[in-house]
Amino acid sequence: MWKKRAYNTAVCAILLAALTMSGCQGTTPATSASSSAAEGTTAAEGGASGDYKDGTYTASEQGFAGEVSATVVIEGGKIADVKIEGANETPEKGGAAIEELQPKILEAQSAEVDAVAGATITSDAVKKAVTAALEQAKSGEAKEASASSGPSTVTYKAGTYTGSGDGYNGPVEVSVTFAEDKIENIEVTSSKETENVGTPVFDIMIPQMIEANGSGVDAISGATFSSRALKTAVDAAASEAEVSDLSAFQKGNIEKTVQDNVEDTWDVVVVGGGGAGISAAAQAAIDGNSVLVIEKNAEIGGNTLVSGGQYQSVMKYLVWDKDDPDATTGKGFDGKTYDKVKSVQGCIDELKTIYNWSEDEFDDSYYKDHEYVAGDIVELSKHGVHKDYLPILKDLKKEIKEYLDWAEPQLEAGVPESKLTLFSTVNLHIFQTYYGGLRQSADKSEWIYGNVDLVKQFIEDGQDIKPWLEELGATFVEDTQPTLIGALWYRENQFIGANVDADGDGKTEEYEGRWGTYFMAPKTAMLQANDKNEIMTRTTAKELIVEDGKVTGVKAERYDGSEVVAHASKGVVLATGGYAANIDMVLDTNKYWSDEYLSSKTTTTNRSSLQGDGIKMAEAAGADVTGTGWTQLMPISWVDNGNLAFGGGDYAIYLNPETGKRFVDETSERDVLSLSEFKNGIEHNGVKGVFVEIANAEVPIPGPYPYKDEDVEWRQYVRTVDQLGDLFKELGLPTDADTVKATIENYDEAIMNGKQPEGVDKKQFSALIGTAEKKDDGSYDASTYKLDGVKLRVRLLAPSTHHTMGGLVVDTERHVLDKDGKAISGLYAAGEVTGGIHGGNRLGGNAITEIIVSGRTAAKAITADNK
Repeated sequence: MWKKRAYNTAVCAILLAALTMSGCQGTTPATSASSSAAEGTTAAEGGASGDYKDGTYTASEQGFAGEVSATVVIEGGKIADVKIEGANETPEKGGAAIEELQPKILEAQSAEVDAVAGATITSDAVKKAVTAALEQAKSGEAKEASASSGPSTVTYKAGTYTGSGDGYNGPVEVSVTFAEDKIENIEVTSSKETENVGTPVFDIMIPQMIEANGSGVDAISGATFSSRALKTAVDAAASEAEVSDLSAFQKGNIEKTVQDNVEDTWDVVVVGGGGAGISAAAQAAIDGNSVLVIEKNAEIGGNTLVSGGQYQSVMKYLVWDKDDPDATTGKGFDGKTYDKVKSVQGCIDELKTIYNWSEDEFDDSYYKDHEYVAGDIVELSKHGVHKDYLPILKDLKKEIKEYLDWAEPQLEAGVPESKLTLFSTVNLHIFQTYYGGLRQSADKSEWIYGNVDLVKQFIEDGQDIKPWLEELGATFVEDTQPTLIGALWYRENQFIGANVDADGDGKTEEYEGRWGTYFMAPKTAMLQANDKNEIMTRTTAKELIVEDGKVTGVKAERYDGSEVVAHASKGVVLATGGYAANIDMVLDTNKYWSDEYLSSKTTTTNRSSLQGDGIKMAEAAGADVTGTGWTQLMPISWVDNGNLAFGGGDYAIYLNPETGKRFVDETSERDVLSLSEFKNGIEHNGVKGVFVEIANAEVPIPGPYPYKDEDVEWRQYVRTVDQLGDLFKELGLPTDADTVKATIENYDEAIMNGKQPEGVDKKQFSALIGTAEKKDDGSYDASTYKLDGVKLRVRLLAPSTHHTMGGLVVDTERHVLDKDGKAISGLYAAGEVTGGIHGGNRLGGNAITEIIVSGRTAAKAITADNK
């Protein structure tokens, strides 16, 4: 439930004092078209492009997430060079815009160039900064750069005004009260921003805006969309209040306060407070160690808080049991009895394919002359298995045979597959992770798949995740095993939240969602285990401290420039995540995706802080890397910003926007889906692979989906089939509504009759697009089928970068290894910063399982290594 946040002048000073003490005050302030001293201000004889005088001139402007500076070199009266810097701009948008604008400005000999689509705020800042630098060049007089613009001195028409800005999940709406010469109050009245990701923006930036009497305060790392939305909304309110100088208002900032430097020692230092980091910290603390967590964002949570949040692990009490094959219930970890989950149409066919998998050693000779089609396991199964996975396959075949011996007589007797208990085992999870990650490089020179020991470890130890977290106070849905996009099976576990006594008053508080389950539960355990334990947010690790070949600590920098030297007497855990938000790094390492599909304009589901910092720090200390050529794309991302849209393919159909027909098995792996989308989708505003998803609007979307039945421009629309034609015209889509209707009817007919739909087969499907009643035996009554008048959810989606499979080389204890395969003393790693686990493609839900397991494993290894 959204809670209003209001701030007023009376409490502002108290809030800011508290923020300063807790490390949550503003970052380095932005400057206003400020300038630095020029080098060599020799006058030239009348510049051809505007009487510019030779020299180097620098100016800066407030950009999307922070300061954007322009350094212009004038030689012979012309622009000889332009250098634009914007360290805080989002790499995939603002950073790409800066890269694109520099040569254009140089060629045009002017700042009057077109803005880059999708990055207008950064573009405008670049143009203004270059213009300011060129103004200096006209006189040859450079201006001193001011350290801060300070609070603005603008005036307003007193009153309360509203404004709105587009955030991460939708509009952020504010109500702002102005006196004649200051902001008195800012209240966020409506927001869909992710709790503990976007919402810290309001807690930090609003008090700063009130003090600054303007919106020029710095954006918050890892929450740039929310930061921009708040600034835009407050700017809009100021405009309504007839602000005397909007430009000055947008530059209003707070005076910079620098905290004291810190140097201290803990047993364990964890870099990164996402799912892997907080799991490592909690386990280390439980084991009796003092722990420091260093987190660059304003709050812990990392990418885990913007993920779907489900983790993959079979709950044995919910699935078929060979020792009690006819059982319909099972006893959970909590001692309660739950109904076992049912199979889904198509699962048994997939089990039969695996049962008939060749046990010969994998031979890729067929694929030297034929295209390797990822996800085509019917073909892949003919070509053998890598020998390290053969024992898993043999054991799995025994399990499948026992199940088929029980299931097939019932199928022959007419029992629908959907009435049978689901088959699911640890070995099935391991083997699907193997073939789901087995991939060939684009040039056919290299194959990749997950290290069997690391895969077995995270899946087998994943069985302990729910009991461990529940012991700490986390809560889960106990009676389901759903699926999600690219998971390949039904074994997801859905979070609820946590009930913990975080404030130590003897009473438990309830914390909802991913924040509760994966963070408040372990965080509370960590902080309450030892008074020394600490979490430093808005603090960026810069380098590892290495002494005599051993990693002994971390050097970091807080948002205000103050330094932190954290010594670790037992070990350092790197849990900094991957680099999917660093598109340059993705492109530089890419071995899998065609250049036709990936570019500097490719968007990401990741938070902007996911830049590969930990990998770079570890490499500087001698660490080896593996698998960095494979980046996973999320096939169901929003077209406008690349953020994760959530969902699954078992209940929906994906349509080519031009033909109106299905083009892929929607339950395939994520890379299979993304590639098919690129080949069958359209381009919209520079985004490639845009396609149409249609599902019954009554089917819930898995994950923390933010919308109901409302229209969200170029994201979601709820319509009946007879309204699709008008919608397609409104969106400018060339597809024909009659063709789409026929596609839906054919698909639904196939599901009701237990057959494959026309055109593209589908391994598993769980719901109709239309509606039909079910008979007593669980099969559909086709005579009751209805499509006309049924509400359909129509979404526009496209691929964006999501997960980087490559990373640091680790062993099963999560020691980081050097290029000789030896452990680097004192250095451990967990989560997406590591490589060698998921192969070339990660299954949906495997990330949460792996990060929690690897975090705990690293912590346990540190304790064991220091006995």
